[in-house]
Amino acid sequence: MSNFTMKTRLLAALKGEAVDKIPVCSVTQTGIVELMDEVGAAWPEAHTDAELMAKLAIANYELSGLEAVRVPYCLTVLVEAMGCEINMGTKNRQPSVTGHPYPKSLDDAAIPEDLLERGRIPAVLEAIKLVREKVGPDVPVIGGMEGPITIASDLVSVKSFMKWSIKKPELFGQALDLATEAAISYANAMVKAGADIISVADPVASPDLMSPDSFRDSLQPRLQKFSGSVDSVTILHICGNVNSVLDYMADCGFEGLSVEEKIGSVKQAKEVIGDRATLVGNISSPFTLLPGPEDKIRTESKQALEDGIDVLAPGCGIAPMTPLENIKAMVATRDEYYA
Repeated sequence: MSNFTMKTRLLAALKGEAVDKIPVCSVTQTGIVELMDEVGAAWPEAHTDAELMAKLAIANYELSGLEAVRVPYCLTVLVEAMGCEINMGTKNRQPSVTGHPYPKSLDDAAIPEDLLERGRIPAVLEAIKLVREKVGPDVPVIGGMEGPITIASDLVSVKSFMKWSIKKPELFGQALDLATEAAISYANAMVKAGADIISVADPVASPDLMSPDSFRDSLQPRLQKFSGSVDSVTILHICGNVNSVLDYMADCGFEGLSVEEKIGSVKQAKEVIGDRATLVGNISSPFTLLPGPEDKIRTESKQALEDGIDVLAPGCGIAPMTPLENIKAMVATRDEYYA
């Protein structure tokens, strides 16, 4: 018999320690419509109501076999509390940012003193406490959030963010510093509420948007500051093909790096990272988990395990219309791999 609990196994795997089997979970968004119907906790209500938020998150752990519970379901909680306008989405579409508080200047930009009492932050913190109460001490709880680079771009708008990165480096740096401080404060509040792991998704840090040089010079120092200031194990997720910045990502101080299928070879990625970080992923959410069929999910999951993935997981947020059976197929493949 193994001495690992789900929690100790996932934490050990993320730290690069030996485990009895590779954990299987999602460090990205886990809400799916099938489960919303099953347990009566649907979006958009489950974004604002702590009990519904917790219920939907626990459902994926209980009914699919994923070995962690993650809340919330979007990348807009912190930026809403900092003044962004949000469209709350629909039952199968996540919330999105529609308005930015500082598109022209950062003259009156500051972190609100009551940041943690604003918007949906109290609901997320309450949901983490509820999850912990319901699943007990041995199941890992993951607090998800937008990363500092994405926060900065939401506060000032992507357009200004890109422009400032080239023409107004002082403003660009100021936006990043403000975002980083706010992110640390929120992340530590989630840890205090009971999260074991903080999983940061930072899509705007992707090479699709920011150059590798920009990543190294401006983004990496902020991500290092974040990971060094948060009192838990941390995971950094960046969308797209991150091969051009993977080496820099590995120096950001996060225990785990979550990557999409777009990186290509897990083996090569592991060689680049070495022992600086562990690799989480990278079963395609849109092209494998969502459409299936199950044998494709099994083939890709088995390949990832054979190539040395440290945590088997969806490569990005699970698409809301993904069938529960498809998630179960990923879990079953891991189980069979060790049978």
